[in-house]
Amino acid sequence: MVFQGLAEKLQDTFKKLRGKGKLSEKDVKAALKEVKLALLEADVNYKVVKNFIKKIEIRAVGHEVLASLTPGQQVIKIVNNELTELMGGSKSALSFADSPPTVIMLVGLQGSGKTTSTGKLAKSLKQDGKRPAMIAADIYRPAAIKQLQVLGDRLDLPVFTMGDQSSPVDIAKAGISFAQSNNNDVVIIDTAGRLHVDEEMMDELKSIRQEVKPDEILLVVDAMTGQDAVKVANKFDDLLGINGVILTKLDGDARGGAALSVKAVTGKPIKFVGMGEKLDALEVFHPDRMASRILGMGDVLSLIEKAEASIDAEKAMELEEKLKQNEFTLEDFLDQMEQVRNMGPLDQILGMIPGLSGAGQLKNLQVDEKQLDHITAIINSMTPEERRKPDKINGSRRKRIAGGSGTSIQDVNRLLKQFKQTKKMMKQFSGGAKKMKGRLPFFN
Repeated sequence: MVFQGLAEKLQDTFKKLRGKGKLSEKDVKAALKEVKLALLEADVNYKVVKNFIKKIEIRAVGHEVLASLTPGQQVIKIVNNELTELMGGSKSALSFADSPPTVIMLVGLQGSGKTTSTGKLAKSLKQDGKRPAMIAADIYRPAAIKQLQVLGDRLDLPVFTMGDQSSPVDIAKAGISFAQSNNNDVVIIDTAGRLHVDEEMMDELKSIRQEVKPDEILLVVDAMTGQDAVKVANKFDDLLGINGVILTKLDGDARGGAALSVKAVTGKPIKFVGMGEKLDALEVFHPDRMASRILGMGDVLSLIEKAEASIDAEKAMELEEKLKQNEFTLEDFLDQMEQVRNMGPLDQILGMIPGLSGAGQLKNLQVDEKQLDHITAIINSMTPEERRKPDKINGSRRKRIAGGSGTSIQDVNRLLKQFKQTKKMMKQFSGGAKKMKGRLPFFN
């Protein structure tokens, strides 16, 4: 879970505050001391933590909070607001050129994920109706050009390359001419990185910047490197000038120090975050939504957006009709499960649901993706008739299905029982909605 360690500590601290009918200045200061320690343990920059706590203390020990009927909730609201501001306040959108193509230049150290981020960003822009092209300007890392070409084939998007013998400046310049000729309205340049910031790398990047005049220079940094990521961001901004940051591997960062420090230290916003290895695992960074998730309040807007992008509306309508007719089958069960899985890792999805998003609720919940693979294998080992009419599955059929799916008869029995319970629950829900219709305004 993103920010798991920090989220658990903050939520435990605020749970104590909620439990008190009245708060004293001493109570608030004690809670803020715990918040401060939690942030420092999460590898947040010390100066950032100091200023953050000071701002909250000024607002939280005032008469309006301490004398209110729900002082604990008021303090949490203040922390939520300040946490949102700390990460940038609101989302920071890309700047698009008045006359295409918009040129986006990705920079960063070797291993930060620039090439993969180039592909992810291209896919995101394509889904938004843009016509992106990618330029392979990393001539130093073995297979960097080939990697980008493979991504281009998977995305059905053009990749401009001149091999590894031309200069990156010439490649970038020619790539933009290529994009103009082929009606591409966005160009993403994948540049080379080094193991550390050096003069040679920066001179090359400055030459590319001077030649192509990019509309956006985005620094790609690995969230899991913590404060090192913030230091790298500072250096790149000082020497090159950046417009924003793409923070990769945030899904694997339980601390979150980089995400909470970058904007405050560099003044440059996080524009995107990498939340997994898949090409669709690049998300626009919303400070308010992330603050809400850290404090255990969920993230309904992101959940809805993921559902809209992943779930087929037509199939959803078909499913609704099947539920009305009591025709929900194992094929439908499998289809719904796959659509939910397409939304992303299940622990991330559950973390967006208010009530389930608190670290305490999810701490002991182990989401085993392999179990879902077993369910898929079992259903795929059934005949079409068995999927549609599971009541026909007798002992010999169960043995055959278990053998075909590499599972046990007990696994098959468990799935059939789960399906029966799910079908019953969905039928009750559907029936309940019908009974309510006409009685409540929102069913009319």
